[in-house]
Amino acid sequence: MLVIFDYKAGNQTSVHRAFEHLGIPNEITNDPAKLDKASGIIFPGVGAAGQAMDELQSEGLDDVIRELISKRKPVLGICVGCQILLDYSEENDTKALEVIPGECRLFNPSWVDYENITIRVPHMGWNQVELVQKCELFDGIDPDADFYFVHSYYPAPTEKYVIGTTRYGIDFCSVHGRQGLWAVQFHPEKSGRPGLQLLKNFYTYCQEAADAQ
Repeated sequence: MLVIFDYKAGNQTSVHRAFEHLGIPNEITNDPAKLDKASGIIFPGVGAAGQAMDELQSEGLDDVIRELISKRKPVLGICVGCQILLDYSEENDTKALEVIPGECRLFNPSWVDYENITIRVPHMGWNQVELVQKCELFDGIDPDADFYFVHSYYPAPTEKYVIGTTRYGIDFCSVHGRQGLWAVQFHPEKSGRPGLQLLKNFYTYCQEAADAQ
């Protein structure tokens, strides 16, 4: 069973529907006991980093997620859930979870795209991911696939944690982490077949990890 982490700052319903479409059992909860028993955790997020951290800290859920990650529980962070796994976010001057070394930075509206046109902030719409490290999440996904992005801030982790990049003014990190702890800046639950395949790949990894224990 996958658990979609409910901390009042996520996009739980859309993620739940995506897994329901795939026929994958899942539950939305913030119950520490259920989180501990889950085969994997989806850590979604929308809105601002400061608000997300406030919600986590108000219930002590920041320590819960850190502990589960330290126990090597498979976790997939999405959007703000991707950003606050880092040390710090420029958004709201936020101290984040400090799980992955790095910070989250604001796009510079003076940057330009491939056609020398000034970018718009937020980055909103379809874009590609170029892998710089092999990642099980992308098994069976066309390298030219598009994913759906909505964000004004981008992750900038320590280089060894960069898994994939996307071009928008600069080549920014759009996938980071390590095996079993992945974070994606885009919304797989809103990215059509490639996004559904990524979610299915995460579930497969969780099942295999559970069977190996």
